[in-house]
Amino acid sequence: MSLPQNLSQFSTLVGIIARLRAPDGCPWDRKQTHASLRKCLLEECYEVLEALDEADSDRLCGELGDLLIQVVLHARIASEAGEFDLADVLSGISSKLIQRHPHVFGELKVADADEVLHNWEALKEKERAADTSMLASVPREMPALAYSQAVQSRVARVGFDWKEDSGVIDKLAEEVGELKRAETREQKAAEFGDLLFTLANIARRQEIDLEAALRQANRRFFKRFSCMEELCCQRGLNFSNLSFAEQNALWEEAKEKVK
Repeated sequence: MSLPQNLSQFSTLVGIIARLRAPDGCPWDRKQTHASLRKCLLEECYEVLEALDEADSDRLCGELGDLLIQVVLHARIASEAGEFDLADVLSGISSKLIQRHPHVFGELKVADADEVLHNWEALKEKERAADTSMLASVPREMPALAYSQAVQSRVARVGFDWKEDSGVIDKLAEEVGELKRAETREQKAAEFGDLLFTLANIARRQEIDLEAALRQANRRFFKRFSCMEELCCQRGLNFSNLSFAEQNALWEEAKEKVK
């Protein structure tokens, strides 16, 4: 069989996935289901995020391709089961984008991005059933910190938000006090959750992506600790045998080397 041509065409990718899923295609691809691909989909999303965090455009290009494979593959599996096909996916999202941008495809006038968001929420409210919460569409399987920021952003669009940052800072101090006073493990866990939720709110108000900020902090810690290990190796030291003061001194040295 001849190799696919016009590799830059979306239809070529669709054809490749169909070929892989064919009876004489790839045994692994033919075996996959919506459920079996859940882990793959999540991993591809995180790899895209990592490329974004690193501002690596070459890697981002490749990772977006890997993510696109997942979209086309899920659509193919659904089509084989008679559920929906890729045309339904494209039609659905195109219709949604047009409907939710009346300021671009209609006559509505908006002043700025904030007004766009407010109008977006109003349009979504019309689409929801009367007894459905506006938070119901936020995926509960999101990472907890990202979920916190997402639900807080939703309610802020309808006015449920602090007027000033100082109010949230005061709330943070209140939550720290409650954590200090907590006695049982269950109480401490609950108060710590409230503390994290408030931190997520502060990050949202400062337009900080808390998940991205924490990923970057994790990456800095990894690089700095690895630097400490390398310094110990160069100096013939055993890290675990160092005193806490010596380890901290090494940490400060690593911080100077790894920003």
